[in-house]
Amino acid sequence: MTDHKPLPVGDLFRACDPARFKFKNTAELEPLEELIGQDRAVEAVQFGIGIRRDGYNLFAAGPAGTGKHTLIAEFLQRQAKREPVPDDLCYVYNFDEPRRPKALRLPAGRAQPLAADMARLIEDLRAAIQSAFESENYRNRREALAQEFKERQEGAFEGIQRKARERSIALVRTPVGLALAPLREGEVLSPEEFEALPEAERDKAKGDLKELEEQLQATLRQAPRWEREHRDRVREINREVTRLAVGHLIEEIRKKHEDLPEILAWLDAIERDVVGKAESLLATEQAPGTEGGQPANPQPPRDGFFRQYTVNVMVARDSGSGAPVIYEDHPIHGNLLGRIEHRSEFGTLVTDFTLIKAGALHRANGGYLVLDALKLLTQPYAWEGLKRILRAGEVQIESLGQSLSIIDTVSLDPEPVPLDIKIVLVGERMLYYLLCEHDPDFSELFKVQADFEEEMLREEVNVDLYARLIGTIARNENMRPFGPGSVGRIVERAARIAGDRDKLTTHMRSIADLLHESDYWAGEAGRDVVTAEDVTKAIDTHIRRSDRLREKVQETIVEGIMLIDSEGAKAGQINGLSVMQMGGFAFGRPSRITARTSLGRGRVIDIEREVKLGGPLHSKGVLILSGFLADRFGRDRPLALAASLVFEQSYGGVDGDSASSAELYALMSALSGAPIHQGFAVTGSVNQRGEVQAIGGANEKIEGFFDVCKARGLTGKQGVLIPASNTRHLMLRGDVVEACRKGEFAIYAVESIDQGLEILTGVSAGVADGEGNYPEDSINRRVADRLTDFAEKARKMGSAGDGKDGGNNGDKNNQE
Repeated sequence: MTDHKPLPVGDLFRACDPARFKFKNTAELEPLEELIGQDRAVEAVQFGIGIRRDGYNLFAAGPAGTGKHTLIAEFLQRQAKREPVPDDLCYVYNFDEPRRPKALRLPAGRAQPLAADMARLIEDLRAAIQSAFESENYRNRREALAQEFKERQEGAFEGIQRKARERSIALVRTPVGLALAPLREGEVLSPEEFEALPEAERDKAKGDLKELEEQLQATLRQAPRWEREHRDRVREINREVTRLAVGHLIEEIRKKHEDLPEILAWLDAIERDVVGKAESLLATEQAPGTEGGQPANPQPPRDGFFRQYTVNVMVARDSGSGAPVIYEDHPIHGNLLGRIEHRSEFGTLVTDFTLIKAGALHRANGGYLVLDALKLLTQPYAWEGLKRILRAGEVQIESLGQSLSIIDTVSLDPEPVPLDIKIVLVGERMLYYLLCEHDPDFSELFKVQADFEEEMLREEVNVDLYARLIGTIARNENMRPFGPGSVGRIVERAARIAGDRDKLTTHMRSIADLLHESDYWAGEAGRDVVTAEDVTKAIDTHIRRSDRLREKVQETIVEGIMLIDSEGAKAGQINGLSVMQMGGFAFGRPSRITARTSLGRGRVIDIEREVKLGGPLHSKGVLILSGFLADRFGRDRPLALAASLVFEQSYGGVDGDSASSAELYALMSALSGAPIHQGFAVTGSVNQRGEVQAIGGANEKIEGFFDVCKARGLTGKQGVLIPASNTRHLMLRGDVVEACRKGEFAIYAVESIDQGLEILTGVSAGVADGEGNYPEDSINRRVADRLTDFAEKARKMGSAGDGKDGGNNGDKNNQE
């Protein structure tokens, strides 16, 4: 049997020597301008920002806390400063299509002055129009027109009346209008008196009446035309007066914006509207004593008439600020695409162009918009709305009710705004892959992936960069400087977080939190520079705040409630190791795994799977055991065994294949009868060739079993078996390393099941000779003999497991 030695202490922890640093504290170091360890992501971001083609938007993918938002913000701000400032955006009233407000794009910094000019214009219009219509000149002209109209009417009727008197006919007013009647001695004749007249006189009177009636009707027919002509002349005077009153006011604004044709055209439309609505703007409510249709007390124009002359400034820019960089933290449909609000008037909801509100796309137009992918996807219709806007190349504001055809009421339809924007989505990798797989539009609209690393190589140059990073964070956040010892301790912690002694984590949030807490403990100790002791205390207290559950698990093991042996030897029983993740804290927990074998049909039963507590990966690991046994021991004969495997005192789900090597050790022990030393715990997966493969959480698993052994008392015969390929991942706690240095605990790295069996049992595993036979009394020989015995018994019985062995029921269930 090969003499298997535990790993040397130097392989259990890679220290960072503070003497390698040439500074007294990090205050001496140059600040770091960029994130470290993100070269691939930086290149992708630079490319995505630089290329100006449709669809080349970015998705920054990686775990939260790796600095995605920080890197994106820094690059975008830097690039945005070099780019021109985009136009201001405002909406104004559309005099041609009132339901379709007009979008005006103005040079940066011009929208607010225009809005202020229009606000002043409205105030000036009120005063100017009122003054103009109260002027003596206007009153005289209106009175002259009224007098002319009156004289014209009176002159026409006076002529008819004169002719009537000459012919002894009276023009009289009746309840139904004007009428003609014959006279005799100044009195109107009654019908009876008229009929009593001589026939010749009566016929002459009838002829005169008919002639005058025709003249009267002709005059009456002319009256509406005279009134219309009068109103037209009054309207023309009103317009002339209004034009003179407001023309110079609007002309002042024209001169300020004469370089903007769209503004000039809109001002022309406003002038036409003001002049055309002069009478409406007067609020022509007649007061008692009004003469000639002229209001005795002209009122100032009402606000409702002037609202359409205001400017709704959607986006106002600073002319020297560069392109905008907008982060929308709450990307609901309205916040993203804009919305149209309403106000209540007399119990009815109404809206107009002044209630159009900008969305993040409007504010970021001409620049960059950063969105959290998960928040975007969880908001109803926000993702579909964003895709529609990007495909169309313009921002169209509409409510969800309109876009979904739920509401058919009349509303506004603002002019769309051309879109020139770069979108950056930030999220987990899984979101990126899911969108690529299930949304055909995604790959067309987001062609650049910036993949952020969780770790980087622990090279000397990177360690120096890490020191500068620590100094930069401390300086930016007003913390104490860090000494060489504390920097070295942080580098060691970064390797532990990365789970690899040859790498450093790039999870900046974890490092920043460690710096904050270390700075706090340095302050508590009254130190001006953070030391290694402060960092260690920050680590320990952070663990202390999180390890209540770990403490309870350890307590149940030490008190014998959960059965875990750490001494003695038993066949078919082994200590497996698993990791429990509770929030941001992970710890190892040992579990007893047992195996039982009997005559059967060659099936290995996973009890966890049978009761539906085993996950697919765990079930796969158990099936691999059957493949291993068949390959090693079943080439010449069928495997006539029934075996069962179970995690004892497991009351929850079990998944993962990291216990498959432990299960195989237990199975081989049960078959061979060789007891396993219970002072060992095992982790590692296995393949069908018997090679032990790497697993995750090696540090936590080792420490979990070490804590159990330490609580019961270290004997020097305890340890943990890990895959040899996990050796590089070891960054163990100081107390574990110290116990290994003293020989009180041991870590063994194994490459194969045979190596592990020899360490666990103290018996040689044995190597097959050319004929496939194993040495006497070796583990493999014992297993082979046991399986041969099972096969012989099965042959004699005529069938394998016909109801007389303990595995039949399990085999039947598996077959079902």
